Amino acid sequence: MPRKIVLTGGPGTGKSTIIDELSKRNFRCMPEISRQVTLKAQSEGINQLFLADPIRFSELLLKGRLEQFQVAEDLLDNPIFFDRGLPDISAYLDFLGIDYPEPITNTIEAHPYELVFILPPWKDIYTDDNERYENYSQAEKIHHFLFETYSKLGYDLVEVPKDTVISRVDFILKNI
Repeated sequence: MPRKIVLTGGPGTGKSTIIDELSKRNFRCMPEISRQVTLKAQSEGINQLFLADPIRFSELLLKGRLEQFQVAEDLLDNPIFFDRGLPDISAYLDFLGIDYPEPITNTIEAHPYELVFILPPWKDIYTDDNERYENYSQAEKIHHFLFETYSKLGYDLVEVPKDTVISRVDFILKNI
């Protein structure tokens, strides 16, 4: 059974809701940390750190996601679900068309996950909020970059069908 499983997808596709349901079912889950980074920057007067300084934002995400990855290495839980993985960082930078330092790429490549589920764009559930800067059209583009990034890294992505939260979680659990 895969140990480290990533749930990825563009903004507003239901990843965090699925992670919450997996947690309720007593699975170990690593939460999305970009909201924490964004909220901390906002408390320091930077409305959207990702847009103001994408490299700094990405380096903070890299640090946090790498810590999650390393924590997972020491846990006996199987499986462990991640709300986004390290490759999401380069996908978002590619979406912006920004060159990034080689250590980001090296860190991503050195820390593989065993399985990746991707959630497709879904207009019916997409919502805006204070930490999300992307509109739905951008979310669709980000989905493409995520798919390409993970594919280039050799991952075979499993697409989670659009359905109820319970059915989506059941699908994930049947496919691990």
